[in-house]
Amino acid sequence: VNVYSIPVVPMTDYTRSGTSRYGEPDDLSRTVQTLTINRDRAYTFIIDRGDRAQSQMVMDAGKALSRQLAEVVVPEYDTYVFRMLAAKATERGNYATTPITKENAYESFLAGMERLGNKNVPDSGRVCFCTYKFANLLKQDSAFMRYGDTSQEMLSKGVIGEVDGCKIVKVPASRLPAGAAFLLTYPSAATAPKQLEEYKIHDDPPGISGWLVEGRFIYDCFVLKEKADAIYYHGAQAVMKPLNV
Repeated sequence: VNVYSIPVVPMTDYTRSGTSRYGEPDDLSRTVQTLTINRDRAYTFIIDRGDRAQSQMVMDAGKALSRQLAEVVVPEYDTYVFRMLAAKATERGNYATTPITKENAYESFLAGMERLGNKNVPDSGRVCFCTYKFANLLKQDSAFMRYGDTSQEMLSKGVIGEVDGCKIVKVPASRLPAGAAFLLTYPSAATAPKQLEEYKIHDDPPGISGWLVEGRFIYDCFVLKEKADAIYYHGAQAVMKPLNV
């Protein structure tokens, strides 16, 4: 995956004489960040035709595949992406490990928002992914309840509020790094390409009376160099980037 970005040039004083009054022009050359996808994952399982018949047709291949996607594939993808974001925030020093209580939940959230603001991250469009525990503490914080704006539509999508243009989205604790409270980010900070999503259901393949289900998922998550400061992590401990061996 290639990501292209355009650099900037410094300001100079204007000179009122000569032929280079704006200063010496610099050639702007695009910067290419080459990213190599390393996550090539797969799964397979068999539903025997006899087992299906003796279980009153409960073991359906289509339903089993749907459950596999919802309970295994998607959670693994989310967990990996959140961990990569938290690791980059740790690497850049954009993290805190102060224990969260109902007295300081909103204050800790605002500290993260302030950090992003000082890094020139736009106020509008930020997203906060948090654990249910942090969300509960946040809802018990009188300061947050005074300023949070929640609607029924947001609740139906898992969003419990919006503060200063930042959406608060609850996710299971198992998908965030261990000890995590919340992860603040901006959509353009990273890219998480899904290069291949392949799912197959083979009906009576050779040697099997039933269905063979196979799946392959190639994906990864990369934080962009120019946007790396647009991530903030608050957890019990710093998160290190996983190494591919």
